[in-house]
Order: sequence, then structure tokens, then C-alpha cells
Amino acid sequence: MNGSLADKNIEAVFFDVGNTLFTPYPSMEAICRHVLEQYGYTVTDEEIRAGMKEADRFYDERYWGDDSFWSNEEDASAMWSELYERALGAMGVDGDRHFIGRAIYDYFGHGDRWRTYPDVEPVFEILKQRGYRMGLISNWDSRLAKLCFDMGLDRYLDSVLSSASVGYIKPDPDMFGAACRRLNVEPAHAIHVGDQYFADIIGARVAGLHPVMIDRWEGGHWPDVPLIKDLYGLLPILGIEED
Repeated sequence: MNGSLADKNIEAVFFDVGNTLFTPYPSMEAICRHVLEQYGYTVTDEEIRAGMKEADRFYDERYWGDDSFWSNEEDASAMWSELYERALGAMGVDGDRHFIGRAIYDYFGHGDRWRTYPDVEPVFEILKQRGYRMGLISNWDSRLAKLCFDMGLDRYLDSVLSSASVGYIKPDPDMFGAACRRLNVEPAHAIHVGDQYFADIIGARVAGLHPVMIDRWEGGHWPDVPLIKDLYGLLPILGIEED
């Protein structure tokens, strides 16, 4: 489904963050290796892959079992610290894994540990020039606004809404409603772009926004929602012709 929304009088575009706008820099594996080296550990690529596999398994188990950890900073930071602790165990790290796991979590609180995908800022610039208001709606810890400031994205964004800051968790429609109220826009005149069908697409749709699915690795098939592989794909949906 690649339908145009050009006739919907869209005034605002909201975005998810992880896998939509941000990616760890230079990579998740490199960051773990860097932190571990600071504590005197050397890990192999095979050990890091084992750690990342365990991290993914643990996150999926926690998220689908009880995602309420996203609703406040204390629980979010505890979850991520435990995730990295589990990953370190799978890597064979035998020291104070809890302490080092927290150090990895803290490391990700700085903007230079992240990069936007190459398409993000060029498309943000086009949308800003066209007069669209823009905001973030993300299940993220309370450091998100500072990350955006550190990365220079504050010049584009009119609102940054993280779950840990407001106590709502996507797909709760109240989170999308709060974002729309911040920008004084009716949900019917807003788009939300995200990579998770449950959190982003269903959540936005129930709240009355127009959802757009971004699939950067083209690994899925969602026939009931506009599908893009990068943010450039958003432009024709909005009826914007690239120069």
C-alpha cells in the first residue's frame, strides 16, 4: 500500500526514533568493545555476536511480557542495564557485569554515540522548508530530548516526547494524543512514521493519525499501511516532488 496523503491537509509529521531515525555509532558492537576495553576486557567478534543475540532475546522477552519499563526512567534504565549485563555474560565477561552494564547504558546517553541515517536530515530540511511541524514519539528513556539537542536536531523539531518522560507507552493512544496537543494539531492532520507495526502503526491508527511504516531492511510485508524504505519515500506520500 503506497497511497498518497496529499489530500489530507497534513500539518505535522511525527517520527519514531530507534531504527527510524537513529542508529548507534559507530555500531552497537564497537561501543560494547570500547567500554569493555576501558575495564580491561578484550572480546572477540564471535563473543560480541553471542552477546548481541542474548541481548535481543532478553529484550523481546521483556517487551512482549511486560513493556511497562518504558513508562519511567528508573525502570527503563534498570532494564537496559540488565540487558547489557546479560549480554556481557554471553560474551564471557566474568567481572562486575552489573557495573559494566550500567556503564554501557550511561555511554548511550551522549549524542556522539548516535548518528541519524543519511536520509534523515535532508528530508527534515525539506519538511521544515515546506512548513510542516515535526516531533518525535518514542518509547525511550528521558534522555531523548538531550540527545536530540546534542545531535543538532532541535533546529528541526517542535516537540520530543519520550515514554519515560510522560508515563505513556506506545501504542497507548494517549501518547499520540499528547504529542498532537503539544503541536496544537488534530490527529487527522498528522502522520506518524515508525518501524514497529504494533507500537507505531496500530497506536497511531487508533489515535486517529495516519501511520506510515518504514522498513529500512525491506524485511517485511504490510499491505494495509503505506510502506517506505527510507524517509525520501515519505515525500511522494505528502505530494512533495523532489528538486
